[in-house]
Amino acid sequence: MSLKETLKRDMAAAMRAGDTQKRDTLRMLLAAVKQAEVDSRTELDDNGILNVLTKQAKQRRESIADYEKGGRTDLVQKETAELEIIENYLPKQMSREEIRQLASKAIAEVGATSAKDMGKVMGKLMPQLKGKADGRLVNEVVRELLQ
Repeated sequence: MSLKETLKRDMAAAMRAGDTQKRDTLRMLLAAVKQAEVDSRTELDDNGILNVLTKQAKQRRESIADYEKGGRTDLVQKETAELEIIENYLPKQMSREEIRQLASKAIAEVGATSAKDMGKVMGKLMPQLKGKADGRLVNEVVRELLQ
């Protein structure tokens, strides 16, 4: 079963169960997928849908940070609930230590010695971590290792 079909099936189940939070979040995700399909004029495969979900999760994380700065706990709770639902459909995220190990290996492979080599390291590392780790966290770990 494709990821899109899973989202539709889970939305129908949430409707039957009366879970409005999950229903609304899944409806929003399906709308984002549909918009991406219209924009690209193709039907997205599971990889394309994962990219859309990753982008949606990133937006939620950024919104949570902004709302926390603004003291809007009501919106923080709403965005956090949506993020938890979205993360159920994403691959398991790597821990900081797993990222550190891969980053150390990438630094050794490209021969990086300072922060100037960060672009080379990130270029080598990000394709391996796509969808498995937050880019901001990867950037943070690489920066620490290069200092």
